[in-house]
Amino acid sequence: MLSLITWNIQWGLGVDGQVSLPRIAAECARLGGADILCFQEVADGFADLRGHDGSDQFAELARLFPDYQMCEGITIDWPPTGTAPVRRRFGNVILSRLPVHQVLRHALPWKHAGGEAMQRGVLEVTVQTDEGPLRILTTHLEWSSADLRHHQIVALRRLYQEACERVFTPHLSGKGPYATRPQTCDTILTGDFNMRPDDPLLTLIQASFETDGVPSLCDAWPLLHRTDQHPPSMCLHDQSKEPTRCLDYIFLSETLEPRLVSIDYDQISQASDHQPVRLVLG
Repeated sequence: MLSLITWNIQWGLGVDGQVSLPRIAAECARLGGADILCFQEVADGFADLRGHDGSDQFAELARLFPDYQMCEGITIDWPPTGTAPVRRRFGNVILSRLPVHQVLRHALPWKHAGGEAMQRGVLEVTVQTDEGPLRILTTHLEWSSADLRHHQIVALRRLYQEACERVFTPHLSGKGPYATRPQTCDTILTGDFNMRPDDPLLTLIQASFETDGVPSLCDAWPLLHRTDQHPPSMCLHDQSKEPTRCLDYIFLSETLEPRLVSIDYDQISQASDHQPVRLVLG
């Protein structure tokens, strides 16, 4: 069995207004833990975020999960300046209890969207499982612009397609950084996609590829639950500012569909404005 939790932790800011990463760790334990943890919205140095004291949350998560290998996917990295004397970083992390073969970090399109927008990225980690190598990707797409999200999804699909094409036509292995690492089409794509289940962009993510042999990506929830609606994953416990809705998803390459055992949207936790999602593969 392989288990994974994906969660937009909102820098540990709970519904009660308190920031607590130990509470995030405790909630993951309550859910049964996981071999892979994918967290979005991890902060360091941003003391102007609500409730955040500016401490390094990347380092704190590494301390809270000592049995995991920390892989950082920093998308915002602002060095100290005269008016802001501390380094400020923001992004995603993947924590793995499984051996890690490779870590890649990709910037996603960041064109003018007409409103608030920041650099987004996708963190890619290849781990070794009992069934072979497995690619895990986690991301957090822009909320303010459907057009920008469209470009980001096109980029995600291109990255996935190119990874599969490296499986079909491997590079020659060389010395040093030219040495090759295990490649696979088996992929799990997780994160906060800032799209509701009826958004046509979810259909785009799952569209077929032009390259023969590239397996489609499939939304894991309907694979098991068919016509059941996605459970809410944001603003479940506080609708004072925004309505509750589902924005968080786990996509699988078709090659992994036969191994899908369960996917659950936790409806209890109040440790973030988002709910954790847990997946199990056989």
